[in-house]
Amino acid sequence: MPAPIYLDHAATTPVRPEVLDAMLPYFGPRFGNPSSVHRWGREARAALDEARERVAHALGAQPDELCFTSGGTEGDNLAVLGSWRALRDVRPALVTTPIEHKAVLAAVHQAAKEGGEERIVAVDPAGRVDEAAYRALVDARVACVSVMWINNEVGVVQDIPALAATAKAHGALVHTDAVQALGKVDIDLRTLPVDYLTVSGHKIGAPKGIGAMYIRRGTPLEPLMHGGSQDRGRRPGTENVAMTIGFARAVELTLAEKAAECARLQAMRDELEQALLARIPDAVIHGRGAPRAPHILNISVPGTDSESLLMALDLKGVACSAGSACQSGSITPSHVLSAMGVPTALAVAAIRMSLGALSTEEDVRRVAELFPALIGKARRLAGVT
Repeated sequence: MPAPIYLDHAATTPVRPEVLDAMLPYFGPRFGNPSSVHRWGREARAALDEARERVAHALGAQPDELCFTSGGTEGDNLAVLGSWRALRDVRPALVTTPIEHKAVLAAVHQAAKEGGEERIVAVDPAGRVDEAAYRALVDARVACVSVMWINNEVGVVQDIPALAATAKAHGALVHTDAVQALGKVDIDLRTLPVDYLTVSGHKIGAPKGIGAMYIRRGTPLEPLMHGGSQDRGRRPGTENVAMTIGFARAVELTLAEKAAECARLQAMRDELEQALLARIPDAVIHGRGAPRAPHILNISVPGTDSESLLMALDLKGVACSAGSACQSGSITPSHVLSAMGVPTALAVAAIRMSLGALSTEEDVRRVAELFPALIGKARRLAGVT
């Protein structure tokens, strides 16, 4: 039986062996609490501080500007709500887009429940922020603008430097969810005009449950939790030393391999896309025509539905998704595709194929043959010709 094919790297990635090796001692003999003053605690503190320095250096930040989190959702909430709550008396509005991760959208909605003003910027059919609409919504009442760098469902890349510059001209703070961007675009916080940036470990070969948030020095932030002085009070609680060390190793490996891996993934993604369009001429590639990340292909075929296709693919040993893993099981169309103006009939047929470390050229060739056959069968069963 052919080996299974994993095409869901945008949802999560396997933990890299080098990352696991770096972590293991901190699950065993080096178990100390970094807040303790004895030798076990000092050893843990030294390792934690070193990991913070390594991640900060990789991103172009200062170590004290890095706050370790449990992942993207916590970082997004901390940035959006933390910035707004710190400034709401003078700047009550938040600006974001309708294609953000639900962690950002839900945080903006929560601010609105607390008396804030949410402003949602339209996107064009390719998923790019409408610049005229954006400029009209960003003004002196805005506390923070939050725009995802690379969309997790369709892979569209936003012009974060330009969007951030517009916001900064009005005195607004800027946050970008860079969970999918880490390892796919250049990130240099020495020159990038953002105040907050969110990244997550399990998208780059680190375990689930660890991430980081960049907080520019001097930027106001109201913590979400209270009860300890760890991480300068921004995120109290005993630090997860082992996971932090694993995350630092994953970041270094990812950035060292970035150029070669992005070229490899884009070549395979383009080959797969072209092969599927050649075999299924009426298929629709979402986000096509806009700058896209190299690892994400989101495709809809008229006359099919994603739930049935995902089951059929799984039976053939191929793992894909219908969009964000955080909304699996949802029976409603993707909010991202809906915001892009994709008709419901196409939106409910969307399949996201995301390549990564496990992907091979043989996988691409097999899926290029297998997927059209499954589409043909699905259409015949639905009575679609």
